[in-house]
Amino acid sequence: MAIRRKRKDKKAKRISFKSAIFKKKKTREFPSFGPGLINFLKASAAACVLVGIVIGLIYLDRYVKQTTPAQQLELLDVPSWVTSQLKESIIAVAKGDGDALRLDENTALSVQHKIEKTFCWLDDVTVQTTHNGLRIGGRWRKPIALIKRGLDKYYVDAEKVLLDFVPMPELTIVEIKGLTPLITTPALGEVWQRNDLDAAVAVLIMLSRRDRLEASQKPLLSEIASIDVSNFDGRQNNSHAHIILYAKDNTEIMWGAEAGKWQQHMESTDEQKLAKLYSYYKEEGTLLGRAKYINLRDPKYKVPLPIDKY
Repeated sequence: MAIRRKRKDKKAKRISFKSAIFKKKKTREFPSFGPGLINFLKASAAACVLVGIVIGLIYLDRYVKQTTPAQQLELLDVPSWVTSQLKESIIAVAKGDGDALRLDENTALSVQHKIEKTFCWLDDVTVQTTHNGLRIGGRWRKPIALIKRGLDKYYVDAEKVLLDFVPMPELTIVEIKGLTPLITTPALGEVWQRNDLDAAVAVLIMLSRRDRLEASQKPLLSEIASIDVSNFDGRQNNSHAHIILYAKDNTEIMWGAEAGKWQQHMESTDEQKLAKLYSYYKEEGTLLGRAKYINLRDPKYKVPLPIDKY
């Protein structure tokens, strides 16, 4: 009996050993991909959810912008001389008929076109949307001269663009007198093309530049009331000064020919005229109450003619 049990035990051990070997072979032949595949599917699902959330937020942001009215209109880079009246005017143009402005690109483009069409004080207009409003930027046109026609008043900037009249207490603006009468005046925002106006603005630009270099603390232009071009190009009397500046006490400053034409009338160069005027201004400290007139036309140095050598 003992011998049979030993044989059975050995046989059982052999069978058990074989089955273990068979299981190992089977495991090696058919490896399991279950855990890795599950992890991959979980990661893919998480990524899909994340992408869905991002896309949803993008569409939600667009929807909010399209349906939310603008709460704020911001003006960018406004010069200190721009008055509250001008700021209120451009805001009124931007708001239009008073309806709530939507925060989208179409609204920004529409507002930009309205400003370009009806508000002449701002050039190179840009309008952008923000999270709660519209941001308006551009280049502000700075008036350099005043023109009166009857009861009407206008400004022009350095590019001769016509601007509507608004009180500008922070700026020094010189009145241009003696322009030849015209039947029509260009529309606001358009360039006023005329030779006598060009000549007056050219002189004012030269004085303004010289002020920034030599008299920034007390600009010479602050004592100039007007510039008279009634004798432009000698249309009244060719021997008299073609352009005359008048100080605020009516002191006459004889400039002479328009810029660039001094040689045709044997006058001082434009640079010499500026140098003489600013030299006098520095010496006297003012243009007012010092002389009846200041003549800038005569050349500083006499140019010898060939006949003078003999």
